[in-house]
Amino acid sequence: MSSDKAIAKRIQSTLISNVLTEARLDEHVAECLTYSFHAAMIPGAWVKRTAKALQGTGIRVASFIDLPYGTMTTRGKAYEAGQLVQQGVEEIDLMPNLGFLLSGMEKDYFEDIRAVVKSAGKVPVKIMLELPLLAAQQRERAVQRCVEAGAAYLKNASSGMVGIATPEEIRFLRRLAASTVGVKASGGIKSAQQVRDLLAAGADLVGTSAGAQIMKELQGIAEPATQLKASY
Repeated sequence: MSSDKAIAKRIQSTLISNVLTEARLDEHVAECLTYSFHAAMIPGAWVKRTAKALQGTGIRVASFIDLPYGTMTTRGKAYEAGQLVQQGVEEIDLMPNLGFLLSGMEKDYFEDIRAVVKSAGKVPVKIMLELPLLAAQQRERAVQRCVEAGAAYLKNASSGMVGIATPEEIRFLRRLAASTVGVKASGGIKSAQQVRDLLAAGADLVGTSAGAQIMKELQGIAEPATQLKASY
């Protein structure tokens, strides 16, 4: 497998928008098929359609819960997880209630995550840790609680609006995470070199809304992007 194809297999191509249309979704699915990305990350309302379009392709269907704030009720998050599973989701990225952690309410933070993990069943849940917003000790406690709650992956941040993914953050997560827990890099990933650096630091997956641009760069048909509207 060539290096660009190997990298594509680690990319979760992300499309998050409050004005997402059917036509844009179909375009996104076509991009995922063209480059054989690891997964198509799309809003919950489009999971059923995306699952049907990608059935049998090997490309996974991923969605998210309670982005960007994480302040939905725990019961509501758990219910949404169950609904997504029924509609064909294969991976879920969860925004936990960061306010619980910052308030020292670690039990509530744990239970918020655990409820979604239980409702998702065999579907892996990735936790958006928002590391740039946490102090050093809070980062370690967040990782510990997430692992105890059954998280399948730890994710440095939700988007570039919170912080740009760095190799240092990925190495930190890889060092603290159990060997059975994956690491996903996310946030402002716009270039092929960023992807290479994050994978080298220990990321198992990379989430980006610039997937197609990155693949064109890897294939030598586009210059590295410096200004992209998308920040996830």
